[in-house]
Amino acid sequence: MVSANAYPVMGGVETHIYEVAPRIAAAGFDVTLLTTDRSRSLPARESVNGVPIFRVPAYPEERDYYFAPRLARLVAHGRWDLVHCQGYHTFVPPLAMLSAAQAGIPYMLTFHSGGHPSTTRNRLRGAQRQALRPLLAHARKLVAVSNFEAEFFSRELRIPAQRFVTIRNGAAMAAPTDPVVVDDTQPLILSVGRLERYKGHHLLIDALPYVLRELPGARLEIVGAGQFEPDLRARATASGLNGKIKIGSIDPVDRDGMSRTVAGASAVALLSEYEANPVSVMEALALGRRVLVADTSGLSELAREGLAHAIPIDASAEQIARALVELIRSPEPANLNLPTWDESAARLADVYREVLGI
Repeated sequence: MVSANAYPVMGGVETHIYEVAPRIAAAGFDVTLLTTDRSRSLPARESVNGVPIFRVPAYPEERDYYFAPRLARLVAHGRWDLVHCQGYHTFVPPLAMLSAAQAGIPYMLTFHSGGHPSTTRNRLRGAQRQALRPLLAHARKLVAVSNFEAEFFSRELRIPAQRFVTIRNGAAMAAPTDPVVVDDTQPLILSVGRLERYKGHHLLIDALPYVLRELPGARLEIVGAGQFEPDLRARATASGLNGKIKIGSIDPVDRDGMSRTVAGASAVALLSEYEANPVSVMEALALGRRVLVADTSGLSELAREGLAHAIPIDASAEQIARALVELIRSPEPANLNLPTWDESAARLADVYREVLGI
């Protein structure tokens, strides 16, 4: 597998790899993960959950469009039967695909598409996809994490739908080690994700005063890290509700800490402008939490299947508050039919067998 980032960096893509790679290895495949280390502080080689990880420097260190020339050499000169690239946003996966193609090694890609805080970068995404089309058109298989994503890329890239397979992220998060009590009379509203404007955290700050009219004990917690944090803190201060709003991050490897926070929420909200199949929402569903999402992209798909409640992407603060109050007053979800990481890994292993003809 090739990914721009991997453990101990933990986002949606990284969590996906962390969960499926050891399971695929357990299914009989010899899995190695090639990734980068912009910090240059992590071991160049180590094993995590039985999966060897090779890390190489990436440039530039402070940008998210970085590339890693040494990784391309590892791809080209390794004795790989298949190169599986994870994500497409940086220069790392295209370089890996190009190296694999030149070396005559079969390759495939899982998109893991998402939004971006830069308006310019979002405008360039279409051109970026078209530039990648020759490589993607020759991939042995293209993996989407939602039906929305498969349909979107098939249409955008003019690649037949049968070249795609949809394999969702697993919905799994271990229950916290200590019991957590949820008090819907003093509800915790939780928003999890990178602190970027497109994630919609600020919309919940704006909605909170209206929520408090109906639920005076309500609190808002925003969990994440990112460049939009100063703006969120300023917005919270301007609202006069700083005592009701908490903004901060949880160590990505502190899974029990995250589990305690999510399990204690009366409602988990993700009002993002674009998500394919967000791991944070799947984890909240796995813990039986009520979920509110924006009616857009892959989030709409979750709502249509009854896994989440959706509101219009342009909903007003009052509309968001009304939806939150109604959600908190509704029964907690039960008997949800959720995918597991075991199922995700098993389906990927089947794709590997198909591609390799074994």
